[in-house]
Amino acid sequence: MNSLALNENEDGRGLLAKLMATVRPEFRPGIVIPAPGSLVFNTEPCRIDECERQRTVKGLCKSHYKRWLDQGRPELESFLASPGPLPVGDGPLAACTVTWCRFGSARRGLCISHHGFFSRSSETDVNKWLATLSPEPATERPECRLAFCDLWAQGNSPLCLNHKSRWHALGSPDMEEFVTRCESVGLDRFDFRCLDDRPQLRLELQHALQCRHDERRASTRSSVVTPVIRLLTDSGVTSLLDWNLEQWSVFYGAGRSHRHNGQLAFLRFAYTRLEDLAAGTGWESEYSRDAWALHRLGYTDTRGTLRFDKIPQPWLRALAKRFIRWRLTSGREIIQARIDLLALNRFAAFLAHTIPGSDGPDCIDRGILERFLAELARDKRAVTSRGRDVSSLNAFFAAIRRHDWAKDLPASANFYPEDFPRPAKRLPRALADHIMAQLDQPENLGKWTSPDSRLLTLILMRCGLRVGDACNLVSDCVVRDGDSAPYLRYMNRKMKREALVPLDEEVHAAILDQQRRGRERFPEGSNWLFPAPKMNPDGAKPLTTHSYRGQLEDWLEQCDIRDEHGQAVRLTPHQWRHTFGTTLINRDVPQEVVRVLLDHTSAEMTAHYARLHDTTVRRHWEKARKVNINGDTITIDPQGPLAEASWAKQRLGRATQSLPNGFCGLPVQKSCPHANACLTCPMFVTTAEFLPQHQEQRRQTVQILSAAEARGQTRLIEMNQTVLHNLDRIIDSLDDTAPAEAAG
Repeated sequence: MNSLALNENEDGRGLLAKLMATVRPEFRPGIVIPAPGSLVFNTEPCRIDECERQRTVKGLCKSHYKRWLDQGRPELESFLASPGPLPVGDGPLAACTVTWCRFGSARRGLCISHHGFFSRSSETDVNKWLATLSPEPATERPECRLAFCDLWAQGNSPLCLNHKSRWHALGSPDMEEFVTRCESVGLDRFDFRCLDDRPQLRLELQHALQCRHDERRASTRSSVVTPVIRLLTDSGVTSLLDWNLEQWSVFYGAGRSHRHNGQLAFLRFAYTRLEDLAAGTGWESEYSRDAWALHRLGYTDTRGTLRFDKIPQPWLRALAKRFIRWRLTSGREIIQARIDLLALNRFAAFLAHTIPGSDGPDCIDRGILERFLAELARDKRAVTSRGRDVSSLNAFFAAIRRHDWAKDLPASANFYPEDFPRPAKRLPRALADHIMAQLDQPENLGKWTSPDSRLLTLILMRCGLRVGDACNLVSDCVVRDGDSAPYLRYMNRKMKREALVPLDEEVHAAILDQQRRGRERFPEGSNWLFPAPKMNPDGAKPLTTHSYRGQLEDWLEQCDIRDEHGQAVRLTPHQWRHTFGTTLINRDVPQEVVRVLLDHTSAEMTAHYARLHDTTVRRHWEKARKVNINGDTITIDPQGPLAEASWAKQRLGRATQSLPNGFCGLPVQKSCPHANACLTCPMFVTTAEFLPQHQEQRRQTVQILSAAEARGQTRLIEMNQTVLHNLDRIIDSLDDTAPAEAAG
């Protein structure tokens, strides 16, 4: 028997008492018939005209789907055109053929009363007899209790004649139960009466049904639940917790040629929800366990666990629990707790192999850590993954000392900066321009089958958000500044803060359309701009990144995006963020502005994108024709041995001396003896981009020469004649290359 299935817990109330206090009255009847849409979210009617039953498979109700199967699965369209009569119970009941009478038909189309009159008359033809009747005034009579039946109630019964006969045929059950069953024809019903002799087991399944109703995360049909009820009836147990999940899985699979995933999923669901009820919630009930159920700790958006049973050392397991609890309660994310726990698992396995009999943290000294680092260096995982292990363990040792969890941890149990594996510098993962041009084509964007996903893609492309932040945009995500310019407001979940990014007109208009569609789909409102498309009747769940990534793969395949080698392009949503940042840098947007738009905490991350900007400037530099003061072309081979050095020299020249018409080619180690007389300096270098400045300077030089000649200033004439001569040669040389460069 499972340890949770105790008759009494610490406060004196047993599991049965908890169930009695938890299961609401509407889920306790022998036959539970939930309101339409509360457990089966697709409540649209059957595709057959006039059939109001709920659709199940292929858009048909249960009865019509079974009829389609019995006919050998014909073409669906032909079956829809000729489905045959409506299922029993769906057609209108016959009334008395006397036009002003609404009693049910009994014999020869007449109600009991009019059939008696007819039988006592001398007429043998009903139609002729009907013609002899005189109209009677309309009479107010009570109608049948069933809402869909407009016949008059028969005698003292609340039902019409025919429904009264059906009630008797069923053994005259409780009238309210009979009315509910009749009015729910075609709806899902859950019959628990076979468990009347085991009230706790019955309540346990009803509790599971109530949880499915309240959580509204999955459609729950009677076709799935009924086999589970039969299974538990045959098992002989008095509680689900009498067996563990593995035993239930084996029992379920015994004697079955195939397993129905929905049925087994409901059985597991019922078991885990009952286990939650028995175990309670919060740290007090969960901390002592070796597997923490995160939803019991308040993390309602996940059903995962944190397992400590892979740490064989009891002392290390106890410290690991304190550390992980402290990390979670201090605001760390679940993913960080998982990373920490994986690192502790690896360290525990290392200690078990290296020091099998360790009984405390006093064995962890610098020597042990160096041996662990040596083992870690042999690990085939990525450098960043190994670095996370070292970081988590260092935080673990620091927490033990800070909070005084163990006094015998040696002071040498510590990692130093040089112990961390050094990851290689990563290049930006921006997409090539010709790939982005294909992705951003209106024709390709129009191939999205979902307008939600199309807009999400535009936001990722144009705004540079992380895909998780974009999927979790709230419905009211647009704010305006003092000039009424729109901004996208989003939660940067990595940094745990709100951020803003400007919106262009196209994306802004698309967001307004998306908000309108959201209001139409969820009249009562949804908190999300992108609600999950399925199993989300209330709009309570946002679109998941997993769902979007699957749609993205389908869209890329449909668009047939190709790279420069003709290969099909596969990309991740995060590459659009890299492309956004790199594009801004390449358009000379200041790096600090890019940092704000990407909401980076440090300039170091933004500098990762800026490295491509340096390459872009260098490409333009290598492409441009460079000339000296004599107009001679200076060539730099991009692939030559001096390419990097020459480029570094030009960068230094740009950075160390600002000139209006070129760059200084003098090494930074030397001082300039020419005192800004650059047009007479042999180290001066210029390009066609400065041609307007050279032409303006020539005009000014000619004016100076004319004035000097008029005043007879020989020295001034001599100085400016050299400048004018050099300018003429520079302008002539650059004029030859300017059109070609402009065209390029």
